[in-house]
Amino acid sequence: MNGVLPFPDIGEIALSIGPIDIRWYGMAYAVGLLLGWVYVRRLVENDGLWGGSSGIKANHIDDFLLWATLGVVLGGRIGYVLFYQPSFYYENPEQIFYLTKGGMAFHGAILAGALVAYLFARNRQLSFLSLADAVAASIPLGLIFGRIANFINGELWGRVTNVPWAMVFPGSDGQPRHPSQLYEAALEGLLLFIVLRIATHYFHKLQQPGFITGLFLVGYGLGRSFVEHFFRQPDLDHPISIYTPLTAGLLYSLPMVIMGIYLIYRAKTKKLAN
Repeated sequence: MNGVLPFPDIGEIALSIGPIDIRWYGMAYAVGLLLGWVYVRRLVENDGLWGGSSGIKANHIDDFLLWATLGVVLGGRIGYVLFYQPSFYYENPEQIFYLTKGGMAFHGAILAGALVAYLFARNRQLSFLSLADAVAASIPLGLIFGRIANFINGELWGRVTNVPWAMVFPGSDGQPRHPSQLYEAALEGLLLFIVLRIATHYFHKLQQPGFITGLFLVGYGLGRSFVEHFFRQPDLDHPISIYTPLTAGLLYSLPMVIMGIYLIYRAKTKKLAN
């Protein structure tokens, strides 16, 4: 087909060790969490970014890694079950535990992640917003790898298009489509990481608790909504798409933008107490 790039059919399996298959999606989660852990440790150890000590130590982040992993994995899976395929899993509850045969929802992961961060901060007597800011600054790193894994898996493809870089994804209807997974990796991942990096290191916004979290929520929500509206193929069978002009991802992103705006506004009136 002229004008269509060939899809790099790499396969879902990244590595096989005996009977164990390590999938690209699972590897993306692992790499994202590990990179996030390293990056957050560096942020909390840099007192200059906080205008003094944040009160959060590197060992706190080491302990939080397990909490974060559980929150992201469980929240992502439960979010997918509840937000995207509730009727299917109601009829097939055993499929909930088959992580290799279903999806993960970022909105569920972020809700669960916020909950475990709040509980962890309260347990260790830390500033919840400061912990959330440090973690939020690292999340786009994981999004980059997650969206690339979506692309490798040939899932969550884009709308039909005639752009020169269009691809025919396996399992689709054979029409050339936007590689929208890569758009999201660039927008929600790389670009958002750069924006947050500038905010933390050049504008010292970690000194205003909640600002970085708010900026992340607004940036992700707008980026996701932009790609959903113009490039990503919506789930037309979802009740939201059937009964409203919105897509599920767009509707779920709106509360993130609203909460983000509130946190940014709130942060402008408060300074980190040292």
